[in-house]
Amino acid sequence: MTAETVVARGLAGAAPVTLEELDATAALQTRVDRKYVLTPDEVAALLSTLAAHGPRVLEIDGDRSFTYASTYYDTADLLTFRLAARRRRRRFKVRTRTYVDTGNATFLEVKTRAARGVTVKERRPWEPATPLAGEGLDFVDDRLAAARLAAPPSAQLAPVLRSAYRRTTVLLPDARVTLDTGLRWRLAGPDGADRGGAADVGDLVVVETKAGTAPSSADRALWRGGHRPDRISKYATGLATLRPDLPDHPWRRLRRERLGVA
Repeated sequence: MTAETVVARGLAGAAPVTLEELDATAALQTRVDRKYVLTPDEVAALLSTLAAHGPRVLEIDGDRSFTYASTYYDTADLLTFRLAARRRRRRFKVRTRTYVDTGNATFLEVKTRAARGVTVKERRPWEPATPLAGEGLDFVDDRLAAARLAAPPSAQLAPVLRSAYRRTTVLLPDARVTLDTGLRWRLAGPDGADRGGAADVGDLVVVETKAGTAPSSADRALWRGGHRPDRISKYATGLATLRPDLPDHPWRRLRRERLGVA
């Protein structure tokens, strides 16, 4: 049984929630993110526990799992990657994200890390496959300046990595939980096209809890099951996996023990 099938079966009895309801109650653009990399059996146990909390699942036109595609931007010397590799408290990430199954809606997103590990995500609509220029550069520069980050001008940013995965989103009374299956990475060239080199996480599931500063019911369930947050970044872990010449200390244990990458 694939990981995606395990997720679907584990949530088969959960009531649906619309995208409008989800955005109204749990947009959570400012939040604390905790990530866990689980096997299908571990995900099944988690979903069984969460059934008592009345989970609701994002459903659009009868579908509950959706394909996401992202392109990550960085400088020529990989500043955003190196900030993550050195675990700098003040760091940022720039990407475009396309919701493939819902009309190819695309957003340009800037994520910054604020005090106490709080993640702030800001975004604006974007045309798919459009180079980062003009209003996009202005948006990125404005958001990084507002976050008081000493970042280079966004004109120095170019595509570096592409990722894709299937996502199921669960709404709990105290959090939003995403379950990502089929995560795969490809290197990208400056023009955004695939540059060669690919990797994936196999049948593992990346579970992410998004809540306020207090741990959510999902976090507490995971902790009781012996799981602790994993250090995984869909950008930095993927790039370190595809570029063995880069430092990988924050993700080395995860890559070796969970992803099977030496």
